[in-house]
Amino acid sequence: MRRGSFTVTRLSKISLENFSPLRAILHRSALTQKGAGEDAPLRSDLFSASEMEQHGKTLAALHTLDEDRAPERLLTRLAANEAALLEVRDIVAEAVKASRRITPAGEWLLDNFYLIEEQVQAAKGLLPKGYAKGLPRLKDGPSRGLPRVYDIALETISHGDGRVDPESLSSFVAAYQTITTLRLGELWAIPIMLRLALIENLRRVATRIATDRIDRNRADYWADKITETAEIDPKSLILSCRHGQVKPADGRFLCCGADASPPGTWPRSCTPPYLDGAATL
Repeated sequence: MRRGSFTVTRLSKISLENFSPLRAILHRSALTQKGAGEDAPLRSDLFSASEMEQHGKTLAALHTLDEDRAPERLLTRLAANEAALLEVRDIVAEAVKASRRITPAGEWLLDNFYLIEEQVQAAKGLLPKGYAKGLPRLKDGPSRGLPRVYDIALETISHGDGRVDPESLSSFVAAYQTITTLRLGELWAIPIMLRLALIENLRRVATRIATDRIDRNRADYWADKITETAEIDPKSLILSCRHGQVKPADGRFLCCGADASPPGTWPRSCTPPYLDGAATL
C-alpha cells in the first residue's frame, strides 16, 4: 500500500471533535456499550438452515405492526451510514499517509471501499423515495418504526455471521410466512433490505475501526509529547524515582521501574491512566 508524506503532528491531533457526524455515532456507541449495545456489529448465534427456520416462526410471532403513519427513515439512515463510512475511510487514509500502522480491518476497508461505495449507490437507486412508507412497520422492539422486512434482513445478517446464505434465507422467510404472510411488496424488497442491512453492519464495524484509530492517534500524540519533554527537561516530567515508583510533577504516571528510563522504553504496564483504552504507545 502506497504511503506518502504527511505531517505527523496533524494526524496525532485527530480526534472525535474533527468529525461531527461520526462523533455523534461514536458518542452513542460508547453509551450503549454499557447498556443495550445499539451500535454493536450485527452478530448473534450462528444458525443453520433448520435453526433459521425455527427462528423465522419465533420472529413472526413477536412482530407487531404499527398502523400509524411515520416519516421515511431508511434513506436517512443510509445517508448517515454513508457519511460515517466516508469519515472512517478518511481517518484510516490519513494514518496511512503518515506511515502509521493500521489494523487488517482498516486495510480491508481502504482496499475495498470502492465496492462499498458501489453498494451504497445501488441501494439509493433501488429504493425509490417514499417506497418504504408503503411497507408495514414495526410497533416495538429494536427496529420500532422501521419496515418489518428490514428487521427480517437484519436478523438474517445477524445470525449468518454477516453473510447471506440463500438456503437459510429461503427457509427463514418460508417459515416466517407459516405464521404471518408477508405482502408482495415486502417480498420484492427483501434484496434491497439485505443490501441496506449489510451497509448498516459495515458502518457499525467501521465505527469500531475509527474508535481504535482515534485512540492510537491520541496515544501517539502524548507519547511524542512525553518523549520530547523527557529529552529536553526530564526533571519537569519526573520528580523522583524511588523503590520502583515514579512520582511525576502532575501525578499522572504511576509505576515505571526503578530508573528514569526514556518514556519510549517504558513497559505497557506504565501507560498513563489518561491513555487507558489506547492500543499502544
